Amino acid sequence: MFFQRIKTPGLAHNAYLLGSNAVGILIDPRRDIEEYLELAAKNGIAIKYVLETHRQEDFILGSAAVKEAIGAKIIGGHHKFFHYCDIKLKDGETLEIEDFTIKALHTPGHTPESMSYAFYMKGKEDCWAVFTGDALFIGEAGRTDLPDKDKTGENAGLLYDVLNSKILPLGPQTLLYPAHGSGSVCGGNIAEYDESTLGLEATFNPAFTLSREEFIEAKLHERIPRPPYFTLMEELNLNGGVALKKNYHSVRILRPQEFAEESKNGIIIDTRLPEAFAGGHIPGSYSIWLEGLPVFGGYIAEKNTKIYLVLERPEDIEKAYLYLTRIGMDRIVGAIIGNFEKWRNAGLPIEMSGTTSPVILKEKLAFYQILDVREVTEYEDEGHIPGALHSFVGSLGEYSEKHPITRSTVVTCSVGHRASLAVSILLKQGYKNVSNLLGGMTAWQKLKLPTSKKESEHSFFYENINSKPEFIENQIQ
Repeated sequence: MFFQRIKTPGLAHNAYLLGSNAVGILIDPRRDIEEYLELAAKNGIAIKYVLETHRQEDFILGSAAVKEAIGAKIIGGHHKFFHYCDIKLKDGETLEIEDFTIKALHTPGHTPESMSYAFYMKGKEDCWAVFTGDALFIGEAGRTDLPDKDKTGENAGLLYDVLNSKILPLGPQTLLYPAHGSGSVCGGNIAEYDESTLGLEATFNPAFTLSREEFIEAKLHERIPRPPYFTLMEELNLNGGVALKKNYHSVRILRPQEFAEESKNGIIIDTRLPEAFAGGHIPGSYSIWLEGLPVFGGYIAEKNTKIYLVLERPEDIEKAYLYLTRIGMDRIVGAIIGNFEKWRNAGLPIEMSGTTSPVILKEKLAFYQILDVREVTEYEDEGHIPGALHSFVGSLGEYSEKHPITRSTVVTCSVGHRASLAVSILLKQGYKNVSNLLGGMTAWQKLKLPTSKKESEHSFFYENINSKPEFIENQIQ
């Protein structure tokens, strides 16, 4: 048997390749499929099947791309969202592929169609492994607000029931392989390691250690932001995703004057670190650190937005391209590479923004308004600077429209990356006296400076960015 997990950086996504007698099964692939095909070929495996757990919300699926490239059959559940699958398995139904017996388990709650797949080895009664998609993670269960925010609690109860009635009984020896790991926007406090068994999960995973009522309450408290690009992912994944037709070589490397002129037709994303952005950047550009593109690129860009990149190193162009195209932002037109040096030396306009440190801010706290742009649970549960206002960075534009900034403002997050994006948004809106607290709340708390815990007065912005569009349901007859 061959088995390997393939991680997707930035998305905390896990795909899996299994092989038996040279026949391969690929589980939950992303749209850029070359890595999977190369891995299979290197190990003498022919990918004959693609197994889908659910229509992913945070990246474009690669199922259709694999089928188009090598003719693999797509396997899914019996829900209408799996209408394009070649093989549709009902709850409890089994399928034999070489030395594997696969049992399909309908595990809704994260999404209505979610499937888990229990794998048994030939001749063995005990389950070897279960692939749970986003229903069950290591140390956590999937978020339950995606189908309908108003049914978060109802979906949590549904998820709790199926995990305890269908997954846990597979046995403590069963290896657990979810579709995402720590850092995913599809779940809350996912553990920061990749290996676990159902026996281990039974001892610490809230899906198994909490009562049903406690679990529902925990999910209601979770309130993870729903990025706007999730709607696009759902739309594109209705037929198994969309193949990536180009690669990063299609991005033109522009001279500063060309970049200045052409970028007027799109948006500029500066992928350098917050300190570099603050020291000097192109006026009107957005600050999103390179590894933040797979999430926050989808907050400021839409499907047809032309994107121009400021990159620090030549090798960053491939990473940036893949990070953005995996969430459907395909119109990456041009880039400047080289630590901003070329732009600076050309004498083109430069904008700067402020920075400060916890020690300096503590001494001058009375002179500033503090704006905390972390998620609402970070603000409430982990503590914040006393008197700090709150708006999640993804809804900052809406917040600043309703609450104009009239004082010099210091923006904070956990370490400074999201705060840098927030500063760039505010600068673009015309605010000038805004600074980034470098080190953020991590440094503030390490210095044992005062913190407060209270509910966010502006958590209603979570509701505005989490509305569920109806057209997704209606596109499938």
